[in-house]
Amino acid sequence: MAGAILNPAKWSSRAGAAATDYATGVKSTTKDWAGNTAAAQSSYEQGIQDSIGRKAFSKGVTKAGTAKWQANASNMGAARYPQGVANAQAAYSDGFSPYANKLQSMQYPPRGPKGSPQNISRVQAVADALHKLKVTGT
Repeated sequence: MAGAILNPAKWSSRAGAAATDYATGVKSTTKDWAGNTAAAQSSYEQGIQDSIGRKAFSKGVTKAGTAKWQANASNMGAARYPQGVANAQAAYSDGFSPYANKLQSMQYPPRGPKGSPQNISRVQAVADALHKLKVTGT
């Protein structure tokens, strides 16, 4: 293990070759991931509060910088995006359908002339309805 820690190329090669082991471990576990994860809610909250107190998010972003983000997003992100979208199709449909149904069933305030403040009431109605659905489920 020490060799992998001191040799980033070795670490990358070994970790990259472990994809099958990773998938096997995920598929074969007898532990209840969802139950155990939900039971850790207070630990999650404590960790988030600690992170906020340390300003870890902005420090991490600053340390990485825009160049690292651009390189990783344009190289890895672009290559993985199509597969991720394809894999998420059913989840997207399940997750978005309540919002699509809400938008289709809404009674919108009447349109006003282009640029009219009356049109903002239409935007506000959509924002209010979608926020309520997100927060309350209705």
